[in-house]
Amino acid sequence: MEIHELVVEMKLLERRMTLFEEKYGILSEDFYEALTTGKLARYDEHDESRNDFSRWKGIYETWQRRKQAYREDLRKLDVSDALRVQPAY
Repeated sequence: MEIHELVVEMKLLERRMTLFEEKYGILSEDFYEALTTGKLARYDEHDESRNDFSRWKGIYETWQRRKQAYREDLRKLDVSDALRVQPAY
């Protein structure tokens, strides 16, 4: 995946995470830490939150993988080489 494609995909994932962050009132990073340390177990009995949490977790993990790939790819390049400069019309 090209570096610019990673950026576009991360931004799309961030938009999806924002919906959950606004609904539940916490940032994705804090949600993920709480979920993976068992602090949200009491919500397992609620169908809506269980489904939302599963989707949110998957989106966040995908975003983390894309961000890691972006960082690794960017380390291999000079930032000036990674820029997508559009011609002015």
